[in-house]
Amino acid sequence: MKHPDDDNELFHRLEAEMAADSGGEVVDLDKARSARAESADPTTRPDADRSTDSYADGSGDPTVRVMVDQPTPTATGPGYLGRLRGAQRRAVVPVWLRSVAELRTATAWVARHYAHAAGYHALRAPVYAARLTLQAPTGAARFVGGTMRWVADREGEPVRLAAVRREDAAEYLKLSRQRDGRVRLRTLVAVLAMFVGLGAALAMYVLAPGWLQAVSVSAVLMALGYAGQQADAPVIHRAVELPKAVKLTSDIVLRALGALGIPAINQAQAKGRDGFEFTAPITRDGPGWRAEGNLPYGVTVTDVIERRDRLASGLRRPLGCVWPEAVPDEHTGHLVLWVGDQDMSRAKQPKWPLLKSGSVDLFKPVAYGTDQRGRWVEATLMYIAGVIGAIPRMGKTFLLRLLLLIAALDPRAELHTYDMKGTGDLDPVGDAVSHRHAAGDDDDSITYCLNDFRALREELRRRTKVIRSLPRDVCPESKVTSALADKRSLGLHPIVIGVDECQVLFEHPEHAKEFEEIATDLVKRGPATGIVLLLATQRPDAKALPTGISANASARWCLKVMGQLENDMVLGTSAYKRGVRATMFAWGDKGIHYFVGEGSDARIVRSIYVDGQGADAIGARARRLREEAGTLSGHALGEAPEPVTSAYDLLRDILAVVPADEPKVWSETVVARLAELREELYDGWDPEGLAAALKPHGISTIQVGRRVKGKVVNRRGIDRSHITAAIAERDGKRDAG
Repeated sequence: MKHPDDDNELFHRLEAEMAADSGGEVVDLDKARSARAESADPTTRPDADRSTDSYADGSGDPTVRVMVDQPTPTATGPGYLGRLRGAQRRAVVPVWLRSVAELRTATAWVARHYAHAAGYHALRAPVYAARLTLQAPTGAARFVGGTMRWVADREGEPVRLAAVRREDAAEYLKLSRQRDGRVRLRTLVAVLAMFVGLGAALAMYVLAPGWLQAVSVSAVLMALGYAGQQADAPVIHRAVELPKAVKLTSDIVLRALGALGIPAINQAQAKGRDGFEFTAPITRDGPGWRAEGNLPYGVTVTDVIERRDRLASGLRRPLGCVWPEAVPDEHTGHLVLWVGDQDMSRAKQPKWPLLKSGSVDLFKPVAYGTDQRGRWVEATLMYIAGVIGAIPRMGKTFLLRLLLLIAALDPRAELHTYDMKGTGDLDPVGDAVSHRHAAGDDDDSITYCLNDFRALREELRRRTKVIRSLPRDVCPESKVTSALADKRSLGLHPIVIGVDECQVLFEHPEHAKEFEEIATDLVKRGPATGIVLLLATQRPDAKALPTGISANASARWCLKVMGQLENDMVLGTSAYKRGVRATMFAWGDKGIHYFVGEGSDARIVRSIYVDGQGADAIGARARRLREEAGTLSGHALGEAPEPVTSAYDLLRDILAVVPADEPKVWSETVVARLAELREELYDGWDPEGLAAALKPHGISTIQVGRRVKGKVVNRRGIDRSHITAAIAERDGKRDAG
């Protein structure tokens, strides 16, 4: 509780201090400023400490305020030329005009639009003529009635009646005289026009040829019919219904940003500011509008992306039309807002060039989808390992099938396709061209897939030896090229492996570790040897996509997912924090995804939709290409692979080369002994490769110390007891199964 005397205590103190200050006087402000300036300069005070590091400002005076932002007569930062060098020049020629492909596409769209309109109206021309002829009497009556009302000056009658109601005689007489003059002039004009018209009609009837008379009568009938049509029943309808999109303006953008509920933007707008700094005019960008600018300090583009649904509500546009984006080379508060005329999922895509004809070179980029602006997005399927993730029913399998169809159109490519879901979605590729193909998760399919993966690992090792043996001028970059793939004698043709619902393999109770080990090796070393692994799953978590695989996949396609964990498993660590969020896609955004690859930042892409019949047609065309090239093999020819019971047992091979009297051995010693045991399998292994191969078995390398020339040397190695324990655990599970 506050004591009553506390309120007076402050006043008592002030009175005491004022009484004690006996030197009170009026201060001359000019003199005080001069004195303060002199005291701030140590050269004007002989008794001042001239040590420049005694105080923060170097003046030696503790009473001097340190100016954080020092006033300077000229602007700081780069000079005029420096700012010009760092300036970002806008393109003189638009991007769509510089691209021959986009210009050709736009020209084709315009040509088809007007060709469709011309054909539409040409087919209905007889109907138009009949309706206009039937409406001609009504139009003639309207024309005569309108002419008579014009001659009689009926439009001025309400004004004259108003003067009569006010009993304003002077104004009425003035209006009457004006009306009489108009009527006389208009009557003269009407009579002259009638005589001229009748004379012209008579002359045409007598002198003009029959075709000109027919054209003239038809033109008069059409004009009268057009005048006689009802407002709610037009004779000519639109051939094309254009989408009605409101022009994007700064007011609309500011209104939408203010509706997001971001405090910094709302506070700025409450103080009369915009809350968004436009750095470029709002312009048309493809089939939509583009706005660009800076958000308030502390607000990031991610904050806007998180509220994309609110942004769409503020813009009064469908969610699929609104796409806020960050600019990689700018700060995190630089927003690019693209607002399309149509929902991206419903906008008509251009015709895919490979739908009806054409072949593919997998070493070159191939268009597989379009971005928000309708521009083609390309992907190169060589030198990558790819991951596709999404919740069910969002187009994951169709996207994988599309990529496999693209690979099938390269007759050199050898395809291995596995539909672990078992619904037959990959059959158009598998039955037509695949070297190995299986569908389902039964034991036979799993065994078939496991044997193929083992064979692929041996093929990987064979390819590494071939590449290493080639002369430097033939293989300068130590990887497969298109020229090397053409040399069939080398056997370095592209191999593309597609697995749908890959979690079936990596979560298998018996073979999961071996599948993970082989797939990890294919992801890491396969791209350089011409082997491409594409994995698709509807459960993008650590079990369905082991981290050794997801972390090394250079191409990622992420359709709609439900949470941050799944988003980052597919798109990479911290993608969610950077604003790359596949969680923002709506249920209707089938086939729309984030694509990370081709050395660029994440892009939003809508893949080309190829239905079952289209996929069968492309598969048949790819088969014909292989038949002509003589590269059709395996499953497509009805050939069954040779059964493989086991490729090798790494753990037992390690026990064979590490005797019981050596409990701990360096990894380099182990790989050397393994190479002596099975040269065809282990030749070229290094300690890092051994560690990676042991990881799926739950075994980690350790530090092993050995005395060499009187000194203890520590290197990575293995503990033999860990190997025996892992074998015992594995065999125990097999016996239990």
